[in-house]
Amino acid sequence: MTKADRYLVDDINNILENGYKDENPRPKYEDGTPAYTISVNHVMRKYDLSEGEFPISTLRRQAWKTGIREIFTIYQKPTNVLSEMADMKVTWWNPWDIGDGTIGQRYGATVKRYDLLNNLIADIKKDPYGRRKIMSLWQEADLRETPGLAPCAFLTIWNVRGKYLDMVMVQRSGDMLTASGAGGINEIQYAALLLMVARTTGYEAGVFTHFVANEQIYDRHIDNAHELLRRADEAGVMAPVSSEGDKIPNLILNKEPGCDITSITVEDFEMQNYEPMQPQLTFELGI
Repeated sequence: MTKADRYLVDDINNILENGYKDENPRPKYEDGTPAYTISVNHVMRKYDLSEGEFPISTLRRQAWKTGIREIFTIYQKPTNVLSEMADMKVTWWNPWDIGDGTIGQRYGATVKRYDLLNNLIADIKKDPYGRRKIMSLWQEADLRETPGLAPCAFLTIWNVRGKYLDMVMVQRSGDMLTASGAGGINEIQYAALLLMVARTTGYEAGVFTHFVANEQIYDRHIDNAHELLRRADEAGVMAPVSSEGDKIPNLILNKEPGCDITSITVEDFEMQNYEPMQPQLTFELGI
């Protein structure tokens, strides 16, 4: 089992035991029913990628390739156009179409407007130990310009530490069991982004820390939460890490140091030793 699996068990139990229910929720399910949540504030998880602690859960299958493709649509080939996302095989943003075939001036559109990724890479190369290496998707002018979902994972902070590049990702809100939770899509894709930027700038990927200001379990996901706890108990997920021969999932980026970040494709990533539990679980989205 992975470090992420252990975090996920702890976080599910914390929300079920200590969470609070929201009032007048903005999201609704597809049938129009308000999508209530139980949530907690201030969740933090930390992984050392240099020690093989890649954040992926084995308690259910994660669509890690699609997650990486989505991070491409935000940072590598930034776009807010749904058809361009679909060309990169990312379609889960379709429910957030603001009516013009886009998700509004959000995510990739913001990265593109302010050239955030290229500026970050240039800063890491020029001034490695500077403490101003931040990419923020929370740009007030952009948020006022069009409607659209406000960015959830919106801030990354980068620091060089010797031969390592570390990164913190800050998320204002997270649907824990579909995206933001331990070993879920958000952690997978931002850890992959750390691998990409580290490889491009000539460093090794180091510590990835994920902070979620408010993390939730939706009311229609509670049965699945109990199923994940059951699977964890069945797998002995909380048992101590045992032999050196344990096969732990890890994501490898097969590109040379100093490569152009735009040259990286999803085929350059290799997920090793990933054998998630079956069957897959389904989740209704709060839109």
